[in-house]
Amino acid sequence: MHKQPTSSQVTKAQIYRAVASSTAIETGVSVQKIEQQLKQNQAQAKAVGLAR
Repeated sequence: MHKQPTSSQVTKAQIYRAVASSTAIETGVSVQKIEQQLKQNQAQAKAVGLAR
């Protein structure tokens, strides 16, 4: 009897946290501040339509 390995999905929140923590280490800015900025930039990017 072998257990099947469970595949874990990477969430957007995990990606934001990973990018923010990496950037925080490099820049000295807090993780929360960078994470907030990433989310704000994402919201602004969604508001921009693509040219046709």
